[in-house]
Amino acid sequence: MRRLSIGTSLKSIMLLWYTNFRPMFIQKLIEGIHAKKTPLCVGLDPRLEWLPKKIIDKCKNKYGATLISASYAIIEFNRTIIDAIAPLVPAVKLQSAFYEQYGPAGMQTLLDSIIYAKKKGLVVIIDAKRGDIDSTADAYANAFLGETDIFGKNKSCYDVDCMTVNPFLGKDSVRPFIDVCKKYGKGIFILVKTSNRGSADIQDQKVKGVTLSEKIACMVDTYAKENKENKYGYSNIGAVVGLTFPQVAQKLRKLMPHSFFLVPGYGAQGGDIRGIKYFLNDDGLGALIHSSRKIIYSYREQKDGEENYLTIVKNAVMRAKEEIRQYV
Repeated sequence: MRRLSIGTSLKSIMLLWYTNFRPMFIQKLIEGIHAKKTPLCVGLDPRLEWLPKKIIDKCKNKYGATLISASYAIIEFNRTIIDAIAPLVPAVKLQSAFYEQYGPAGMQTLLDSIIYAKKKGLVVIIDAKRGDIDSTADAYANAFLGETDIFGKNKSCYDVDCMTVNPFLGKDSVRPFIDVCKKYGKGIFILVKTSNRGSADIQDQKVKGVTLSEKIACMVDTYAKENKENKYGYSNIGAVVGLTFPQVAQKLRKLMPHSFFLVPGYGAQGGDIRGIKYFLNDDGLGALIHSSRKIIYSYREQKDGEENYLTIVKNAVMRAKEEIRQYV
């Protein structure tokens, strides 16, 4: 739309339309949840040693034991997984570290996976946990959510729908992400209570009788009220709250009624799906439940699983959906 050879005034009008009327992140997410009848989000976290041998062998035979070979293997695996799950779930989450470890080739793989997932109609979340101040936060936000100025022309880079943000540096480290969300209709999930047991070392510590998680939750709610999407009543500003701490979630839900929760911990981390009721609002919405290893590597648990890995992955998604449906 912005590349058409038209006059400057018409370009401005079209850009204004694109900015103001593109679907908001939270609207896309909720409508995807309704369409796929599940709040399940599948993680695309590539582990080279766990990929099907036939994919690895094909890429190594062509490119050798190189980073390029690794990137092509991951691309093929991710694309086949995306093809299998796109009709079944509304969203995917990509943990950036699993791509960054393969250098520039890995980051190209990340971009390929983002583009491919979006073409398949999936909401795409990047789990990058970025957090810094001033121009650095602006740069992170522009890279993943907005656009970067390239010699006077704005260009998108990764262009995901949403990303995770670390608020440890304070409000001025979060504000640049929120500003970009407003401009481009994107979303963020701010770390509030993460699913790992070690989160208690910092997040459960109290200051004047309030845990740091609760303090951050109040901050998130302030931002959420400022950026609430009217159609569904939820904000583009959400929170990461682990399934492994349902009692904490019960209190955090009351503190953040307008925010969706990205809920890790279902599957390999041992979170009990029966506790999901504490993450939800009265409308049955409010939680996006994430699972990675339990689904995309489910074939590793079965004899000769690699031969039918896509069927096994689809069956794992269906089982997870059914399990979640019992409690959501």
